[in-house]
Amino acid sequence: MYRLYCRIFQNALKLSSYLLPWRKPDLVSGKNCLKKLPGIIKEMGVNKVVIVTGPNVSSSGLMDPLLLGLKEEAVEFFIYNKTVSNPTIDNIEEAYSIYKDNNCDGIIAFGGGSPMDCAKGVGCRVARPQKAISQMKGLLKVRKKLPPLIAIPTTAGTGSETTIAAVISNPATHEKYAINDTALIPRIAVLDPILTAGLPPHITAETGMDALTHAVEAYIGRSNTKETKMMAVKASKLVLDNIYNAYSDGSDLLVRENMQRASFYAGVAFTRAYVGYAHAIAHTLGGFYQVPHGLANAVILPYVLEAYGKAAHDRLAELADAVEITNSTDNKQQKAYKFIETIKRLNRDMGIPAKIKGIRSEDIPLMVERAYKEGNPLYPVPKVMNRKELECIYRLIMM
Repeated sequence: MYRLYCRIFQNALKLSSYLLPWRKPDLVSGKNCLKKLPGIIKEMGVNKVVIVTGPNVSSSGLMDPLLLGLKEEAVEFFIYNKTVSNPTIDNIEEAYSIYKDNNCDGIIAFGGGSPMDCAKGVGCRVARPQKAISQMKGLLKVRKKLPPLIAIPTTAGTGSETTIAAVISNPATHEKYAINDTALIPRIAVLDPILTAGLPPHITAETGMDALTHAVEAYIGRSNTKETKMMAVKASKLVLDNIYNAYSDGSDLLVRENMQRASFYAGVAFTRAYVGYAHAIAHTLGGFYQVPHGLANAVILPYVLEAYGKAAHDRLAELADAVEITNSTDNKQQKAYKFIETIKRLNRDMGIPAKIKGIRSEDIPLMVERAYKEGNPLYPVPKVMNRKELECIYRLIMM
C-alpha cells in the first residue's frame, strides 16, 4: 500500500513540475574562459561579491586570474575559504556573515560540490533571512530569488553548477539533507578545463563516477522527460569514454573538457528527473563518517542497480545500447548486467574500493531510517524499497 502511495506522490510531483520555472545557467566554457568572468560580473551590475571556497583551492593559486580580473574591474571581493567536505550549517552562517557585513550583492562558488552547496546555502539565507537553513530543507521552501550566484567548478562530477539542490550537513546530529528549489540554480556556470587539470587521480575518478551516478539514476527513474533522457545518455557516454583517460593523464585538456560537459549534462538530467537510493545511502555515509560523496556513490551504485533487479533491466539495457557496450545478440538482462559490470570494472581500474571502511553495525538502523525517508516517497526509483532491503545494501557495502 505504501508503495502505491509513493507512486501516486511521484506522479503528482512529475505533473506539477511542468509548472515550475526551470532554467539552465548561462554557460561560459572553454580554455581560459575564467578570465572573461570579471567583465561579465561588472556588466551584471554586481559590485561586491563573497567568494565561497575551501582551504585547498584557496591556497592553490587557481583563483588568481579571477581575483586579478575583479580588481581590474573594480569589483570588491571577500573570500570565505573554510568550507569543509560535506559543508555544515556553521560554514553557511560564517560565509553569510561576510556577505551581510560587507553589503555584498553577488556570490561566487569556486571549487567542488562542497563550496557550491555552501554558496547556495548563503543565497538561501540572503533570500530568506528570517529562516534557518534547517527550515528550508526539502522541496520548494525558498521560493524567492537569490542574489546573482556564479558557479565555478574545479572538479567534474557534482553537477552543482546547474542543479536545484544544496546538500548540507549537521555534525551535531550526523544528518545530511538537501534543500531543493529552482531558485538555487546558478545564474552563470563557468567550465574552464584548466581548473580541473591538476586534480589528483583519485579525485578525478571519484567525482567522475559521481557524474555517472547522477546520469544513471536519472535515466532509470520514472520522472524523465525527453530532455533529461537525452542529457543522461550524453553524460553517461562522455564519462565512459573519457574518465579513465582523465584519471591516467590529467593534463589532457580535451578529456578534462569532456568530463566537465558530462558533469553539466548529468546535472541537467538529475535536477529534473531526481536521483535514487545510491544518493540516499551516500548522504548517510557522508553525514555519519564524512565519506566523500563521489566515493560513496561510486561504491554504492552497482549494489543498488543489482538490488533493483528486473525493475531496472529495461532502462539499463537501453542505456547500455546507447553507450555502445552491448552485442545485438544480448537480451535485456544481459545488457543490464554488462552495464553494471562496466561500472565495477571502471571502479577496479581506478582504485576505487568495492566496499566502505568504518561502517558500524550499531549505526545502520538510523542510517537506514534516514535513507528510507530521503528516498521515499520522493525519488521515482525503478523499485520502491523497504527498510529491510536498504539494510541489506548497507550490509553488502560494509568492509
